[in-house]
Amino acid sequence: MSKLKVYNSYTREKEDFESLTPGHVGMYVCGPTVSGESHLGHARPYITFDVVFRYLMHLGYKVRYVRNITDAGHFEEEGREAEDKISKKAVIEKLEPMELVQKYTNLYHWAMNKFNCLEPSIEPTATGHIVEQIGMIENIIKAGYAYEVAGSVYFDVKKYAEGHEYGKLSGRVIDDLLETTRDLEGQEDKRSKTDFALWKAAPPEHIMRWKSPWGEGFPGWHIECSAMATKYLGPEFDIHGGGMDLQFPHHESEIAQSTICNHTAPVRYWMHNNMITINGKKMGKSYGNQIMLTQMFSGDHPLLEKAYSPMTIRFFILQTHYRSTLDFSNDALLAAEKGLRRLMDAYEWLKQLAISNGQSATEPDRELNEKVVRLLNEFDEFINDDFSTAKVLANMFDLVHVINSIKDKQIKSDALSKETMLLLQSKMKVYVEDILGLQVEEEVGSDKLKGVINVLVELRKEARAKKDWATSDKIRNQLAEVGIQLKDEKDGAMSWAVS
Repeated sequence: MSKLKVYNSYTREKEDFESLTPGHVGMYVCGPTVSGESHLGHARPYITFDVVFRYLMHLGYKVRYVRNITDAGHFEEEGREAEDKISKKAVIEKLEPMELVQKYTNLYHWAMNKFNCLEPSIEPTATGHIVEQIGMIENIIKAGYAYEVAGSVYFDVKKYAEGHEYGKLSGRVIDDLLETTRDLEGQEDKRSKTDFALWKAAPPEHIMRWKSPWGEGFPGWHIECSAMATKYLGPEFDIHGGGMDLQFPHHESEIAQSTICNHTAPVRYWMHNNMITINGKKMGKSYGNQIMLTQMFSGDHPLLEKAYSPMTIRFFILQTHYRSTLDFSNDALLAAEKGLRRLMDAYEWLKQLAISNGQSATEPDRELNEKVVRLLNEFDEFINDDFSTAKVLANMFDLVHVINSIKDKQIKSDALSKETMLLLQSKMKVYVEDILGLQVEEEVGSDKLKGVINVLVELRKEARAKKDWATSDKIRNQLAEVGIQLKDEKDGAMSWAVS
C-alpha cells in the first residue's frame, strides 16, 4: 500500500505524511462565523476535512479534530472601523447576541448532520476562550512583537518580518502589502498598514465586550484560532485546514502570532480547499448568488431549478479534487444527482448479494478479475495521493458498470471469483460509507405525501395567526421527528425540506 502524501500549502509540495506523535494526529480546521445561515461555501471545507478525518481514522490514527465556532463577532481587517457581525445582526433580528449565535450554530450543526459529517473531537468557541486569547496577547507584547494604542493592541508585522518569513504561506511580499493596502479608518493607530489587531477597544455602542489589561474590548479575528489550537493541540500540531480565502490574512497571522508566543512554527501540514463558483462566477452577497444550505435543500432560490439533497451536494463536491475550483450549476447538480443514484443503487444491490461457496465452481474470467482487483486496489493509491476522491469515484463507476452487468445477467455471476466478489463488497463498503461518507437518503416519495405535509403547513400557519403557539410547536416538532424540517421565513411564509 502506498504512503499517504499531503499537499502542503506552506511548501507548495506533496509531502509524505508523518505525524508528530506516532499513532496520533492533531488537526485544526477553521469553523464558521455564526452571524448568519451557513451557505454553500461552508459545505466544501467541512466535507473535505470530514473525509480527511475519516481516512486518518481508517488508517488507525487516533485523531483529535478541533473545529472552532467564531461567536465573538468577526473583526474586519485592513483597518476598517471595528464591525461586529454578530452584534449587528442581533440588532436587526431583535435577538440577544448569544441567542443569535445559538440559532445559527444549531442550523450549522443541522446542515453538517445532513451532509453526514462526523462531529469534531472538540468544538471550542471564541467567547469561551477570552482568557487564553488575552494571555497569548500578553506574551506577544512581552516578546516585543505587539504594541498598545488607545486600548487596542496590534501585532508588529514589520518587526516580525525581520527575522521570519512573513507571507510565505500566501505568497505575499511585505513591500507589496505596504503598497497595496488601502487607506481606511483606524490606520492612524498602527505603526504600519500591515499590522493587524490582536485586541480592539470597544466603542460605547459595541454590545459584546470583555475586560482586559488594555480596557474593555474584544479580540481580533486571528488570535482566537491561535489560542484554541494551542490549548487543545499544543504549540505544534499536524494539520491545519481551511479554505484558500483564509490563507491571507487569517492563516498568515496565525503563523506569526503562534510562532512568537510558542517559539515554534505551529503547523506541519497546511491544507486548503479551493473556492466554489456559481455558474462560473465567484459566490458572494455582492454578486447576488450566495445560496444558503437550507435553500439548496428546499430549492428556494432563483438560481436553482429544484431542490438538491445533502448527499447529492456531498457527492458533487467529492467528484472534484479539493484543491481545484468547483463550479455549481443546475446541469452539474442534476448530473451528480443521477450519478449518485446510479452508484448507490448498484452498491445497495451488491451489499445484498449472497456470495455462495460455489462462486468459483466454474473457471472465473481471469481478465475481468484482474481488472476488478486493480480498480479496487487503486482506491488506496488515489486516496493516498493527497485525498483524490475524484479518482476514487471514477474507479467506482467503472465497477458500477461491472456490478450492473452482473445484476442484468450480461456477465455471469461466477465470472468473478469468490475472493474477488468478497473484496468488491468489503472495499466498496469501506470507501462508500466509511471514507467518502455517502449514504442512502430517504426521499419524500409521493405527491400525496407532499400534499399532506402542505396541509399541515397551512394548519400551522393558521395556528400561528391565532397565536396558538402550542399547536404550532406541536406540528413543527412532530414533523421534525419524521424528518421534515420547517423553516419560518421573514415575511411569515414557511418552507419545508426533508431533513
